[in-house]
Amino acid sequence: MPAASRLAARGRRRERAPQPAPEPSAAHLPAPSPDALLAWYDRHRRTLPWRAAPGERQNPYCVFLSEIMLQQTTVVTVQPYYAAFLARWPSVEALAAAPLEEVLSAWAGLGYYARARNLHACARAVVERHGGRFPPDEAALLALPGIGPYTAAAIASIAFDQRAAPVDGNWERVVSRLFAVEEALPKARPALRALAQTLLPAARHGDFAQAMMDLGATVCTPRKPACILCPFRGSCAAHAASQPEAYPVKAAKAARPTRHGVAFLAVRADGAVLVRTRPMTGLLGGMSEVPSTPWEEERGGDPAAFAPLPARWVALNSTVRHVFSHFALELSVWRADVPAATPAPAGARWVARGGFSAEAFPSVMVKVLEYLE
Repeated sequence: MPAASRLAARGRRRERAPQPAPEPSAAHLPAPSPDALLAWYDRHRRTLPWRAAPGERQNPYCVFLSEIMLQQTTVVTVQPYYAAFLARWPSVEALAAAPLEEVLSAWAGLGYYARARNLHACARAVVERHGGRFPPDEAALLALPGIGPYTAAAIASIAFDQRAAPVDGNWERVVSRLFAVEEALPKARPALRALAQTLLPAARHGDFAQAMMDLGATVCTPRKPACILCPFRGSCAAHAASQPEAYPVKAAKAARPTRHGVAFLAVRADGAVLVRTRPMTGLLGGMSEVPSTPWEEERGGDPAAFAPLPARWVALNSTVRHVFSHFALELSVWRADVPAATPAPAGARWVARGGFSAEAFPSVMVKVLEYLE
């Protein structure tokens, strides 16, 4: 090839479009700075009824009460229940002394009713074993009934400023994006907890725990996270890859089955309704209910065989639908109007409508009782 041609070819090679720089991986990003998050928290912390003001000591009972209520429930939903509980039972001793039936009644509508039973049992254990004082370390907290690893870490860090990582859904989302964790939840949880430990600061453990919660709730949200406002932005592998919403990776959910049943609405001539208490263990344990058939996926048999008393039962043109965590429920409503002198069968009681507020009716039963009208 002539010299002039070789020079021209070299020139063309030099003129090729520049290649884009490779996206930075988590290994090439600076480590997340706990101090940056704490500085952000000092400016943007949420004001919540159970959270102590800056410089004030946190009440362990308030932390305990709020953390149990906030499990699988939103802040907006919890706030009125928290205020009502604290007004009625302002200390762990007061809650421990309350009858369980009253606690369940006050909890009605908040859902996941095992939490109410655990709340009461834990309050009693704190009084009986620790003289009404919550122990400050995770191991001792874990020994209390109804306290799992998350709640123990939350109380230890927020109430006692212990070095602990209360990894809730907000923490999981932040950590999975910071490190671009590809393993799907729930299997990824041990790895996320281990990574969370690497973020903990040297001090201000309670503030850091709440800062992570606030960051996930207000900035690092499930959809459309406000990355430009995030103090961890420069250290976030998911942000560097321009795909924060891809994390956390979640396993496909199994289809939620539907169960069916019949609710028996027995109404006495004086307006009282037949009610019974569910067994203390299992779904809706200890809650009040209108008698019903078993809740089963397969329809079959004669529902009248489960009627609580002999009467002329009329199937109403209605279906109550309710969704639990693991299944959906469809209840047909049958009604019977009976004389005022009708005795209650064993295990049931007549409750006047004016006494409904004292009963621990879960949401599904509130829906059934709407058909009284």
